[in-house]
Amino acid sequence: MTDTGKFNIFSMTGKMKILHYSWFAFFITFMVWFNFAPLLQAVKESLGLTTAEVKTLLILNVAFTIPARVIIGMLTDKYGPRVVYSALLAICSIPCFAFAFAETFVQAAIARFALGFIGAGFVVGIRLVSEWFPHNELGTAEGIYGGWGNFGSAAAAFTLPTVAVMFGGEDGWRYAMAITGAMSLIFSYFFYVNVADTPKGATYFKPKNLGAMEVTSKGDFYLLLLMKLPMYGALALLAWKLSPSGVSMLSSAMVTGMYVMLVAIYCYEVSQVWKVNKTIFKEPVPEIHQYKFKQVAVLNVLYFATFGSELAVVSMLPLFFSDTFELTPVIAGMVASAYAFMNLMSRPGGGWISDRFGRKPTLLILTAGLAAGYFLMGQVDSSWPVWLAVAAAMACSFFVQAGEGAVFATVPLIKRRMTGQIAGMTGAYGNVGAVCYLTILSLVDYSTFFYVIAATAVLGFVTLLMMEEPSGQIAEVNDDGSVTMIDVAKS
Repeated sequence: MTDTGKFNIFSMTGKMKILHYSWFAFFITFMVWFNFAPLLQAVKESLGLTTAEVKTLLILNVAFTIPARVIIGMLTDKYGPRVVYSALLAICSIPCFAFAFAETFVQAAIARFALGFIGAGFVVGIRLVSEWFPHNELGTAEGIYGGWGNFGSAAAAFTLPTVAVMFGGEDGWRYAMAITGAMSLIFSYFFYVNVADTPKGATYFKPKNLGAMEVTSKGDFYLLLLMKLPMYGALALLAWKLSPSGVSMLSSAMVTGMYVMLVAIYCYEVSQVWKVNKTIFKEPVPEIHQYKFKQVAVLNVLYFATFGSELAVVSMLPLFFSDTFELTPVIAGMVASAYAFMNLMSRPGGGWISDRFGRKPTLLILTAGLAAGYFLMGQVDSSWPVWLAVAAAMACSFFVQAGEGAVFATVPLIKRRMTGQIAGMTGAYGNVGAVCYLTILSLVDYSTFFYVIAATAVLGFVTLLMMEEPSGQIAEVNDDGSVTMIDVAKS
């Protein structure tokens, strides 16, 4: 049962209140998660860091987010978004304060690694919003949640340097960072007090097992194990970046130890997936309770190409513009920040379009646009007028962000009680994409980098053809054994 009240963005009651609290919680998590890059220079000077150490901190900032999104997805399904989001905001303020007052590189590194966890907050709101909004408004609501919350990273970039200057002195950056931690801590209380997991009288469906994702056929069992591999691959890639062949922060023995640990954790995960799903090898799941895991796999690939490329491109766009057109860093930064501003409209736009015209057609069009957009970016060189290059980047960002909105318009329609886990895995794939694209960028020139993203978007388009439009209803079982049918599309 969802809240059927009117969709009025200026309302602060019912489902709209939940939406506003959700996007603001997400906004704060992104402000905290991305509070390092805008103050990078000050931190570097203050702590006397080398360039390799700074690069290491940037790698550590995203490393933990991949497993964190999966873990937080599971916890959200089990304990409900209200408790999980509040706890995440409160607990992650600790490493934020620790980083703000770090005196050495090691202290900063540990705090930054722990802060990767706050990057998982996104997943919690996806499930919360899906509990409150009917399917025909869900894309728009999730798009507003994602797009407005995502803007937290841009807000950090715009405000924190100014705040640091206002406090003045060489410790200005510390106060600026600590303020984001304080915001996180204070808002965790307001979130807990004001938010409910579901509208009154509705049931919050929980997965039967917390150990691993449930699947409903033998083929899906193997597909799930296959889809887990790239997440480990990305973590191995990050470990390699810290090895002597990368920024040589860790010895080869330590990195080998990390590889062994990743293999061990994967084997443990395989055993958990088996434990949760072994019954499907004995007897088939009744059709009413089946769902197709390929739907999840397709959305993973698409989020890899959309959010993965956005994270990678946002970090290299200022440099790309200043190198290609010899712009000053300030102008290049402003041009690149326009990319972030697009999020406020594009992501809700992608959700809105998919509410109107169906999930699959919307994703097909946006993914084709994505491939074309990045192909165009690959053509940009210094002979182009700057305004045309900016226009190409803006067009590209529309398809990227509307695509993200359309992906998460579909995520909650697959299996309600597992929405957190599905969102967690899909979200993690976005970070896997960013790690892969940034690694490729360190090896090739700009235009090849854009072509590689275009190629993955084409791959996404091909996998999309196998996806099925969510239709009819999904079944969930109540505690007393009775079955509730949830609408996922117009019947």
